Amino acid sequence: MSLGHPQEQHQGDIGPRLNWLRAGVLGANDGIVSTAGIVIGVAGASGSVVAIATAGIAGLVAGSLAMAGGEYVSVSAQLDSEKAALAKERWELENLPEHELDELAQFYVDKGIRPELARQVAEDLTAKDAFRAHADAELGINPDALTNPWAAALSSLVSFAAGALIPLAAILLPPGDWRVWVCVIAVALGLLITGLLSARLGGAPRLKAVLRNVGMGLITMAVTYAVGRLFGTAIA
Repeated sequence: MSLGHPQEQHQGDIGPRLNWLRAGVLGANDGIVSTAGIVIGVAGASGSVVAIATAGIAGLVAGSLAMAGGEYVSVSAQLDSEKAALAKERWELENLPEHELDELAQFYVDKGIRPELARQVAEDLTAKDAFRAHADAELGINPDALTNPWAAALSSLVSFAAGALIPLAAILLPPGDWRVWVCVIAVALGLLITGLLSARLGGAPRLKAVLRNVGMGLITMAVTYAVGRLFGTAIA
């Protein structure tokens, strides 16, 4: 008989999906802020739609590729570490089985289980699947769910590009006099949404997350617009 609620999802099932979702939200957030900073800065220096569009599209492409490349490199390094740790654990199980059994039993003793029961648990788990038991208990790794650098790179690329489209569209579509203000409002709304999502996923206070997220975005746009105005005036 199964204990717990039939519809209940456990961390082991949803943890990887939550991690990718968090990465997607953060990628979209970065895309919104960085692209908004670029297009607002250019708008401060020049009213040229071509210049704004060129800078915004270049920022979207470069930022997406940079995010994807960085995520691929970092997750690949993590994957290499996981594979190395699993290979070491497999070698130890093949060559030092008794030592590994004692080690697994001690792990459960350290968790608070009585020594005799911890030994029985270790023996039962070893008999069923020693490698998975040790990978889970000692390394915290599921051999069937190793990190995927390509999935991480694609997630970052898509989420950054999706976020970047918000300020890019908002500053290009309205009439000239309204471009900057429409972009500011669109960016604030986008950051409000990503702030709410990140707070919900992380279990953090929503108001604080939203104020921090929107505030940093507004500061970024204010600074880059000021820089653009100064630069545009200097070379005019």
